[in-house]
Amino acid sequence: EIQLVESGGGLAQPGESIILSCAASGFTFERMYMTWVRQVPGKRLEWVAGITSDGHDEVGTVYDDSVRGRFTISRDNRNKTLSLRMTGLKPEDTARYHCGIGWPPTSKGQGTQVTVSA
Repeated sequence: EIQLVESGGGLAQPGESIILSCAASGFTFERMYMTWVRQVPGKRLEWVAGITSDGHDEVGTVYDDSVRGRFTISRDNRNKTLSLRMTGLKPEDTARYHCGIGWPPTSKGQGTQVTVSA
């Protein structure tokens, strides 16, 4: 059974940082294109960042224009974890963040809420 469990969300002030983590199990994590996506109630699921792998190491990362330069996606294939370091947070980053397999995600976790407010 595929499981994706996110953690690390919370409340932050504008300009602050948060690191999200995702623990993956039940599939060949090291070979999958993994993504972070986010959703605000009433709006469509939004792709944030993606990361590829050759089965051993990270190969490449891609970012939505809205987060490039502020967010960093990374993965630990040995421990089957995906991370998203978010810096310079803005109120418009407020959303529920999910890790997913691919885009659109064929599976995603329950998510973790990130709220950015002064």
